[in-house]
Amino acid sequence: MGEIADAAETGAEDWTVEHRFRAVVEVLDGSPVAEVARRYGTSRQSLHTWLRRFREGGRAGLRDRSRRPHSSPSRVPTEVELAICQLRQTYPKWGARRIAHELAVRGVADAPGRSTVHRVLVRNGLVNHQVQVHRRVYKRWQRDAPMQLWQMDLMSGVFLADGRECKLLTGIDDCSRFIVIATVLVQPTGRAVCQAFIEAMRRYGVPSEMLTDNGKQFTGRYSKPLPTEVMFERVCRENGINQRLTKPRSPTTTGKIERFHKTLRREMLDHSGPFADPVAAQTAIDAWVHGYNHTRPHQSLEMATPAQIFRPHTLPADTQETKQAAAAAPGPSEPMRLPVLPPPRSSEDNLPLQAVEFEAVISPGRRVMLPQAQSLKFSPTLVGRTVTVWLSHRTVHVVLDGQLIRTRSMTFTDADLQGLVMRGGRFGGPEPQGGVSSDKPLPPAAVVEVDRKATKDGVVSLGQTPVALGTELIGKHVTLRFDGSLMYVIHAGVLVKTLTAPIPHQRRAKLTGARVATTPLPPPPSQPRRAVRRVGADGTFVVARHKLRPGIAHTGKTVTVVIEETCFRVLDGEVEISTHPIKGGPITRYLADLR
Repeated sequence: MGEIADAAETGAEDWTVEHRFRAVVEVLDGSPVAEVARRYGTSRQSLHTWLRRFREGGRAGLRDRSRRPHSSPSRVPTEVELAICQLRQTYPKWGARRIAHELAVRGVADAPGRSTVHRVLVRNGLVNHQVQVHRRVYKRWQRDAPMQLWQMDLMSGVFLADGRECKLLTGIDDCSRFIVIATVLVQPTGRAVCQAFIEAMRRYGVPSEMLTDNGKQFTGRYSKPLPTEVMFERVCRENGINQRLTKPRSPTTTGKIERFHKTLRREMLDHSGPFADPVAAQTAIDAWVHGYNHTRPHQSLEMATPAQIFRPHTLPADTQETKQAAAAAPGPSEPMRLPVLPPPRSSEDNLPLQAVEFEAVISPGRRVMLPQAQSLKFSPTLVGRTVTVWLSHRTVHVVLDGQLIRTRSMTFTDADLQGLVMRGGRFGGPEPQGGVSSDKPLPPAAVVEVDRKATKDGVVSLGQTPVALGTELIGKHVTLRFDGSLMYVIHAGVLVKTLTAPIPHQRRAKLTGARVATTPLPPPPSQPRRAVRRVGADGTFVVARHKLRPGIAHTGKTVTVVIEETCFRVLDGEVEISTHPIKGGPITRYLADLR
């Protein structure tokens, strides 16, 4: 095929020479130049050029010549182009801007700019062109100085050799991009997060603001049944830090820390493999973060390193010299108080909030008015009835004839409660408990069963409490067995799910069709269950609340997961590619995609 192409190209070139030669011969025979040029489809200037080149070189002079210039003074020297290609091949993640910066740092004379480096990479086939899709335009923002704002988040993907997955708590200074926190957490509890946060403040100082998402370690605004203050919020409050939270499902607000996660995962975690233990993982991540802070230039900082921009707050040492200097200084002087982790909450921290009780009549408009122009609306059948309202700083309970008929989360101040007392209210007693007490209370260890049929949405109703069982049970008759804090879902004599009991023990006797269980709990299915998953771009997937990592080599594959009593076996077709231990006991809760 190559010989045929060369022959075709040679034939085309010969025809071009013949075409020009015929035109030149006619002019030499005396034909007018303008007429010959018109008949041969060219210009008079081109025909004169052909005549000159024929007189100088004969028929061979009519061949096409290269248009390449004889000299290119602005062309990148060969040794510089070679250095660009070597840097790209050694560090495939470096772009044109980083390579241009590295050439200048290494003392290359007349180092080329970013666009020149990009052209060199394209010319040598070292750039993979991709279609750029910009679906949204984001509003970029940044604080003016270091220590004004820290962003903090938790990331996954730190795997250990024994199959465990640790979390990594990360924090970044918004202005300088300096990583202030990078702590491996075996258990990402609120206390562990606060301990790492306080250690960072002891090292660098206390920031003015802290920006996080709405994770349960950072905020209690979404705690059930009532919002509460978690330890992280308490640490921020006691140290004068203004805590900011992102909107739900808005990861771009903390885009700087999210981009750091992408860099860390792509350049280190994806290639490091499982670590021997948490200490080894922490050591490796600390070394990488040190390079990120002190040697790696950052494009958003005009190629400066984060350490060159970051300016921590100086914390005075708690020494005798410091105390003497503070005492001798003119005017009031108090050393900065180091952050301290709050002690664990004791039982005294859980005392009921101050509350007020009062009686109210449901108005013809079906409402009961509350402070701050708030109100509760009821059924028309309750108009004119007298109810007892129990109200605290965050909760309202309404009791009718000894029965709790309404509970709402509302916020009231001390002044609101005091105003109710002045208008005839009384100090509230214990908070009303949900539901109606049975005439014959169940024994504390009683096991209760009820029969229900799941709706078209896979939901069953327990009094006024809807419970989602899953789409695999739509239209099925199930038995719900309440035993302590657990609810077992039984279908066709087989245990198919284990859930947290959605209603307290004292309400179970009032459920329609409730009975005391007389048979033992049936066993789960004897055959191993299977699930089908697609391996993500990071080489991981989730099944039964376990994050499994078969590896990047299997990205995009659809695999089968066999769930046994103590481990997961991942199969690619019939070939087993990895095994992962089950954490926290055997799997008893099965989802719809398991079979």
